[in-house]
Amino acid sequence: MLDIFNNTNFRWLLDLLDILLVAFIIYRIILLIKGTRAVQMLVGLAVILIVYVGSQVGGLYTLHWLLENFLSSIILVIIVIFQSDIRRALIHVGRNPFFADLSYKEETEVIEELIKACVNMANKRIGALIVIERETGLNDFLEVGVEIDAKVSSDLITSIFLPFSPIHDGALVIQQGRLKRAGCFLPISQNPDISKTLGTRHRAAIGLTELVDAVAIVVSEETGKISVVVGGRITRDLDSTSLKRVLSRLLEPRLNKKKKR
Repeated sequence: MLDIFNNTNFRWLLDLLDILLVAFIIYRIILLIKGTRAVQMLVGLAVILIVYVGSQVGGLYTLHWLLENFLSSIILVIIVIFQSDIRRALIHVGRNPFFADLSYKEETEVIEELIKACVNMANKRIGALIVIERETGLNDFLEVGVEIDAKVSSDLITSIFLPFSPIHDGALVIQQGRLKRAGCFLPISQNPDISKTLGTRHRAAIGLTELVDAVAIVVSEETGKISVVVGGRITRDLDSTSLKRVLSRLLEPRLNKKKKR
């Protein structure tokens, strides 16, 4: 029996499995932190590590001593800096990004209701900001807002953003295929390259999606145009057809797979 485990071929298979598991874990970590503040923090830590190596090679003893003491507690530093991201990652392990626990029919209904609401509000020049959670949790940005927890409905979405509604100025947040909170305030983007023609809703959509991988839909009150924002990038002037195409690509991975089959 021991000869089987000492066999060279078996050892080679174990090494291959080990490498594949590590590669998969790294890949999942990259997906979890993609589009979040953790990326910038990791870049900063990488720069410190490069400076540490450079100070050792260049003979900068004082700088090397300081960085050596800092890096000796790097595990604790990482836990403190990335505590919210680590918590979010543990929550989302094994979780479907958007349509968890929804059937094929329910998936398509959510998309259709969203499109119907956005087109309806665009035609009536009703301003709206709808945020859809994907892999990165949004709870850190939901301290302000009114809890709803309702099925996605075009009529309900439209009523929330009517001018006389007390929560029409904030963002409506969709999590796991349900309307969760309304009247939420989002971080405004500080990017100086943003067009001055974009209002507060557009800047809030850009600001949030710069930090997380959420999808934001904005309906302009002034122009009646529909825009989608992902990763801090905005796609403007969408009609019902193009909006459906964009949302299907971003939110329906399982539906797209079925269509390909």
